[in-house]
Amino acid sequence: MDDNILLEVKNVSKTFPGVRALDKVKLTLRKGTVHALCGENGAGKSTLMHVLMGVYRKDDGEILFKGHPVDFRSPRQALAQGISIVEQELSPIPDMTVAENLFLGREPVNQKVFVKYAELNAQASRVLQDLNLNIDPTRKMRTLSLAETQLVEIAKALSYNSDVIIMDEPTSAIGDKEVDRLFSVITRLKKQDKGIIYVSHRLEEIFTIADEVTVLRDGKYISTEKTQSLDRAKLISLMIGRKMEEEFVKNNIPADEALLVAKNFTKAGQFKNIHFALKKGEVLGIFGLMGSGRSEFLHALFGVESPDRGELFLNGAPVQINKPSDAIEHGIAYVTEDRKETGLVLTSSVKENISLTSLKRLTNLVLLNSRQEQQDVTEMVERFRVKTPSLRQLVVNLSGGNQQKVVLGKWLLTHPKILLFDEPTRGIDVGAKREIYNFISDYTNQGSAVIMVSSELPEIIGMSDRILVFRRGELAGELRRGEATQESIMHLAV
Repeated sequence: MDDNILLEVKNVSKTFPGVRALDKVKLTLRKGTVHALCGENGAGKSTLMHVLMGVYRKDDGEILFKGHPVDFRSPRQALAQGISIVEQELSPIPDMTVAENLFLGREPVNQKVFVKYAELNAQASRVLQDLNLNIDPTRKMRTLSLAETQLVEIAKALSYNSDVIIMDEPTSAIGDKEVDRLFSVITRLKKQDKGIIYVSHRLEEIFTIADEVTVLRDGKYISTEKTQSLDRAKLISLMIGRKMEEEFVKNNIPADEALLVAKNFTKAGQFKNIHFALKKGEVLGIFGLMGSGRSEFLHALFGVESPDRGELFLNGAPVQINKPSDAIEHGIAYVTEDRKETGLVLTSSVKENISLTSLKRLTNLVLLNSRQEQQDVTEMVERFRVKTPSLRQLVVNLSGGNQQKVVLGKWLLTHPKILLFDEPTRGIDVGAKREIYNFISDYTNQGSAVIMVSSELPEIIGMSDRILVFRRGELAGELRRGEATQESIMHLAV
């Protein structure tokens, strides 16, 4: 037995009704290393992680933890043995505090009944400080931003002091500053001989932090490589089974004519004196670190929260947008950063989700035009190549990339002239990303325009005609395509 091996997966298979999710998959995690798990959506990454955590039982194969066979029947068993996970899908209890969420089921108690809150909050503070997080442990989870919630989930996984930590898209909702913080913690964990399984669609992170990479495709094991022996093109080729075309698609040519103009947009405590002119056929990128006000600004443009002051002009005419329905009537659509929380009704079907924003148009008095609904939804599913067995499929069962396509289809049925995108490719694979980039290029080629917030610098540079950089609620600068680099953007952002 090799004492350096923490976790070994040998020919593990898992079948769901009609789907071979894992087919003889293998993986070896060594002490003091980061092992990246890569593959497109539907490759089997999530299924493997759920098998390792005891959410699913494997059908065949063997899992060895510290040289001993294990077959966990629940996450509690996995945690007790020393394996923890940072889930991609955040599931905090919103009305509990940060401290209560961090130590749920592990609270210090008096007489086995009463929670010792002072001790609980002190423990939570230590865990948060270990990540250099300035989050009050007594705050309710519902008051946190999406990024703060993800950071708390990371802290929770680390609080178990596990030997193996599985990180599933741990940086999908956080900015570069917080990513650097996380990587510092990972480096420290490696020195403590911990093993980390790291899943991310952000390939630059893989090359920064991982020692080895295992690639899955369609539930099958493809290859394990030393990261230093790979380049981006080879890794993408292993993931998708073919050579990748140019990653970013840019065919649009912005017009001189302004489509949307904002003047002196201000919301106390979030952003102030923001002004810009969005041209027809333009992709306007917005970049900023966590807390810069970028997402809050999109909320104001769409009427989720009205600004305290500011003017908005559409095609030269002043408009008032006080609620989302006003924005929709003026031809503005908004793809939010959290599709599961605010973009989709997970327990409804593909058809119901796509037609949701068009019910007024599809309804004659009280009757829904089912034939037109079927026709419209089918057109969107075909246009975006949504992989679904039927229109009746619940969207909760779709991959992240296909869920994002459903959100796009929903909004495109409203025939918008302006699309607001907040993290358009978060948590989706390279193939689905390219399809969305294709759509953005085609959409703006027709004279429509896009405002895109993204934390991924290569994406914001590759897709934008101009980039607005936010810093602490203010517009720090503007960069044009061709002059924007990662260094010049970060110089303005920090």
